Amino acid sequence: MFRIWIAAGALAGLLAVGLSAYAAHGLALDPARTRMVDNALTQQGWHALALIATGIMADRWGGWLVNGAGAAFLAGMLLFCGAVWTVAITGRSLGSVAPTGGMLLMLGWLLLAVSALTNRA
Repeated sequence: MFRIWIAAGALAGLLAVGLSAYAAHGLALDPARTRMVDNALTQQGWHALALIATGIMADRWGGWLVNGAGAAFLAGMLLFCGAVWTVAITGRSLGSVAPTGGMLLMLGWLLLAVSALTNRA
């Protein structure tokens, strides 16, 4: 399972760099929507790194806590960043998708912390 988290983190990082270039050079938005895109890209970049760290921890320790963290990070990043991009580009809100994604991101951090504190390896 650890390879999935590392690969997902690497691909999320790749996508964040590509989308950052697109946002900087090919996307013309008003300042408020530009801030939304910046926020989505910042969260995606940090959580790409979190997925890679999760993969490293999963390789060392395994267990449902660390793998749950990886799943929460991945799902949360897709939901949160995707919903923020949707609002920025189309102006249409997806309702509770972004907050749900944000809660999943926070759950990922909590599961990662608990995994680190309870592992005996």
